[in-house]
Amino acid sequence: WKKRVLLLTSAEDLDCTPGFQQKVFHINQPAQFIEDQAILNLTFSDCKGNNKLHYEVSSPYFKVNDDGSLVALKNITAVGKTLFVHARTPHAEDMAELVIVGGKDIQGSLQDIFKFARTSPVPRQKRSIVVSPILIPENQRQPFPRDVGKVVDSDRPEGSKFRLTGKGVDQEPKGIFRINENTGSVSVTQTLDREMIATYQLFVETTDVNGKTLEGPVPLEVIVIDQNDNRPIFREGPYVGHVMEGSPTGTTVMRMTAFDADDPATDNALLRYNIRQQTPDKPSPNMFYIDPEKGDIVTVVSPALLDRETLENPKYELIIEAQDMAGLDVGLTGTATATIMIDDKNDHSPKFTKKEFQATVEEGAVGVIVNLTVEDKDDPATGAWRAAYTIINGNPGQSFEIHTNPQTNEGMLSVVKPLDYEISAFHTLLIKVENEDPLVPDVSYGPSSTATVHITVLDVNEGPVFYPDPMTVTRQENISVGSVLLTVNATDPDSLQHQTIRYSVYKDPAGWLNINPINGTVDTMAVLDRESPFVHNSVYTALFLAIDSGNPPATGTGTLLITLEDVNDNAPFIYPTVAEVCDDAKNLSVVILGASDKDLHPNTDPFKFEIHKQAVPDKVWKVSKINNTHALVSLLQNLNKANYHLPIMVTDSGKPPMTNITDLRVQVCSCKNSKVDCNAAGALHLSMTSLLLVSLFTLACK
Repeated sequence: WKKRVLLLTSAEDLDCTPGFQQKVFHINQPAQFIEDQAILNLTFSDCKGNNKLHYEVSSPYFKVNDDGSLVALKNITAVGKTLFVHARTPHAEDMAELVIVGGKDIQGSLQDIFKFARTSPVPRQKRSIVVSPILIPENQRQPFPRDVGKVVDSDRPEGSKFRLTGKGVDQEPKGIFRINENTGSVSVTQTLDREMIATYQLFVETTDVNGKTLEGPVPLEVIVIDQNDNRPIFREGPYVGHVMEGSPTGTTVMRMTAFDADDPATDNALLRYNIRQQTPDKPSPNMFYIDPEKGDIVTVVSPALLDRETLENPKYELIIEAQDMAGLDVGLTGTATATIMIDDKNDHSPKFTKKEFQATVEEGAVGVIVNLTVEDKDDPATGAWRAAYTIINGNPGQSFEIHTNPQTNEGMLSVVKPLDYEISAFHTLLIKVENEDPLVPDVSYGPSSTATVHITVLDVNEGPVFYPDPMTVTRQENISVGSVLLTVNATDPDSLQHQTIRYSVYKDPAGWLNINPINGTVDTMAVLDRESPFVHNSVYTALFLAIDSGNPPATGTGTLLITLEDVNDNAPFIYPTVAEVCDDAKNLSVVILGASDKDLHPNTDPFKFEIHKQAVPDKVWKVSKINNTHALVSLLQNLNKANYHLPIMVTDSGKPPMTNITDLRVQVCSCKNSKVDCNAAGALHLSMTSLLLVSLFTLACK
């Protein structure tokens, strides 16, 4: 018997066609649709037992009960001309149409619910082709092709045929739809995806046997009904929000928005948000709430619990879930992580770790002497934690400065001007600490924000100090050896130690000076020369040491500047000392001589140039003054090719004056065809005396 039942069931399955048994219904428009009163009964079967059967009605004022009865949800009059009912299970789905005869069209009802952009009715105007929009659920399974609608032509001539065109037929994507040319039945050949193409605009026409159009084309709209086949996704991550600690309950932190590719006019894309997990879950597992519709995340704990300094971790991570189908269990879900940072505000003032600090420093030393430590509970990465220190008392001479260590936040107290033990052995500073950022209004700086620093100055054996330094003295150069220049004076800053001082020469580049080690008297042990290479701009510099009797001894250095007054102790000299002239020159000028003197004015120019009278006859050479420092040497007649030595005497203007005689070597050269030949001149070396003898001999012969 059981086998017979199975055989009967199998036979039934073979005969079963999934879908509505009747797809089109006609009812007259009543005066009113009554709430919960059955309008008609629909029969749908997926041939698998209708497990998880779900109905959708194109009007929000109707529903289909589990027994298939269509009822109104409230008393209503006008609902339009057509209602569509969509039924689906995991194994099958179908669409039924309810035509309301006498009903009035309601603009946009179908589009608002299913987002079906229905084609406006086409006036018949001699046309007999009748088309209605075709609704096809996406993601249909095999078998294909399957009939989805039918075109009717009540006046179609015998032998005429239907023809279907448009995108999806003979235009890309081609071959999705086709029409039975004889019956007008429209079929789909493959699974449709609403997210790829939501509607297809096709055209129907009738043709004769030769393919000539008899009627049409008439628009045929194919509408793909959405299925919930896309999960919500968060596309804008990462999601990071910030909220200030102590914020009031209900403070908005951030907004999470997910995207669903399904039809936004259906529940398939109607999203609801939920917090699935919070990490960490202290001090409350529900620190935040998300608006299920908007996705706004807000705080739900009291401001006292939102205290960054008491939180285990100021960073929270929330797993946010978005679910379509308005959050029903059958909806698809997508998740994302929201990171929420609890930002710090300056609600804790810095406090010194102790009220008093001690420091010691040697007199004369500079640098950091003590680090002042503070505590601050605020975020170390913010100005609410970073400290700023100020010396508010005890620093009249500005000998101290304090700066913040950026790594440790400690106050580095430094000596910037050396301290003197003999003046003050102790210093007391009052220092305050504040934050870079201002405190919140209900927090203030207290007594712990100030501290006292006691500084002890250690006595150090300081070197003696020369006064004045530098020491200056003016003397004439060439004063006699042993002349006293001055007595230096150095004092020991360590007045309480009663030490003795000895003196010595430290640097004396020319070796001219001597100093008495006991009384500091400086005298000369060599002649002072202003023209010495060790003298610069008439000033000679020497250094002396003053050494005390401490253990170990300390040393001070003093500088002596000796200004040397000039004495006329240098004879002038001429330049150049060699000249050339052609033996047949028409211009008998030989050379312009210049003179120089190492001394200073008035012991220099004007210079007097002369030919040494005792050696040269006046009728051969002549010296003429040009200015105070130059003179012209010229010939009174042409000379033969030879070398001549002319003694030139130059005298300065000093009192008494100094004179120098220098031989001027004059080469008389052969100058022919623009060539100067002085070689032969070198073969004959005649002094001016020899020249005089030759001249006298020549005159005697004549």
